[in-house]
Amino acid sequence: MSNNKRILVFTATYNEIENVRELINGIQKYLPNTTILIIDDNSPDKTQEVIKELKKKNESLFLIEREKKLGLDSAHKTAFSYAIENNFDYLITMDADLSHDPKDLPEFIKYLKDYPFVIGSRYTSGGRCLMKGFRLIMSKFGNQIIKTVSGIKSNEFTTSYRGFDIKNLKNFNLMNVKTKGYSFFMGTLFELEKNNIEIKEIPITFYDRKKGVSKIPKIEIFRTLKNLFFLTFYKKFK
Repeated sequence: MSNNKRILVFTATYNEIENVRELINGIQKYLPNTTILIIDDNSPDKTQEVIKELKKKNESLFLIEREKKLGLDSAHKTAFSYAIENNFDYLITMDADLSHDPKDLPEFIKYLKDYPFVIGSRYTSGGRCLMKGFRLIMSKFGNQIIKTVSGIKSNEFTTSYRGFDIKNLKNFNLMNVKTKGYSFFMGTLFELEKNNIEIKEIPITFYDRKKGVSKIPKIEIFRTLKNLFFLTFYKKFK
């Protein structure tokens, strides 16, 4: 285990009852001594009940229940604050729908020893994206457009599979990212670049969701493009 570093693995859930047990088991398998934090936005399918059941046998599993759907951006900010307040060294964030394979977690730990920020990339050498059809096209070209317009040195902007070395992020704070929804993940890279923090890409395979329903509304594509141009304008003309 990573020189006794305190590691927090975080995911946000909303209607992931079919996936959350397998995810937690996978995290524990590949990072046995880690702490897991899950923030659930009052899932109607009772995802939180499965987490509570697993909590009884696992004192390293923590659940924050919120009264309603408050968004991914606020969940990730809460997790970041939780990591700071509880003196964790590393924070790794990931999706709850099994699109991110827990077997990649040790790779994040390996690279966090040398880099303050690590992103799991589908579009760097060795990375793969197994989405299909319209979603694959939008993801692939969307990330290319963000790279071209922003000028940021990364091939991946929109995945949430990320590692933060909490104590070596200089002036960076996730609270300063103003973009909301799925644009939040792109906005985080703008904030990292603003603070001159290197973005280290490591290859991952992104799996298409097998169970449950994707929660990304198509309007988010247009919101992300709007936010991209706003952030780029601000970066160049501030």
